[in-house]
Amino acid sequence: MLAIIVDKEQKKKDIALGTKALILKDGINNITIAQIAKAANIGKGTVYEYFKNKDEIVFELVEILMQEHNERKEKQLSLHVSTREKVKSFFSFFYADEDQELREIYKQFTAIALSSTNEEMVAFQTECYTLYEKWMENIIEEGIEKNELKSEAKELVMGIFAFAQGTFIMSVTTSAIEDLKQKIDTQIDILFDLMEK
Repeated sequence: MLAIIVDKEQKKKDIALGTKALILKDGINNITIAQIAKAANIGKGTVYEYFKNKDEIVFELVEILMQEHNERKEKQLSLHVSTREKVKSFFSFFYADEDQELREIYKQFTAIALSSTNEEMVAFQTECYTLYEKWMENIIEEGIEKNELKSEAKELVMGIFAFAQGTFIMSVTTSAIEDLKQKIDTQIDILFDLMEK
């Protein structure tokens, strides 16, 4: 009898993706390992073969969804000509319908990461921040090279990024922002009016 060879990384992804609907519906804090196992069509013990706890499932799910998001974002950015439109498109993650599931999972992940000392989560957050900051830096530098923006615009990359992320966090933790897209677009327009040549 031949032994079945299991691709452990793929199995881990399959379990996380199998629980996505449950996590979106009830939130990771409101579900049990038994519910996770049932949603993923596996035994409860199998969950523990791949994950130490529920938080790691959210972490795995965020990694999968972020990779899909990044591939979609790359294509989306290539459709825009002006730097202003690319920057607006870049930050559409915070309000676009196609990213709604990722945003919801990411909110749960952020809540876990803020109270965790898990080095892998910290490394992942750092990697994401570095990737997105570099991506934004490249968009701005391209705008400078195309003579759309003043050279000083590159000094605002971190500020633009921090503004958009902070506005998003405010929008999900308060009722102070009614139209997130409008708020982000308006602020980007004001910044670009100052940065454009």
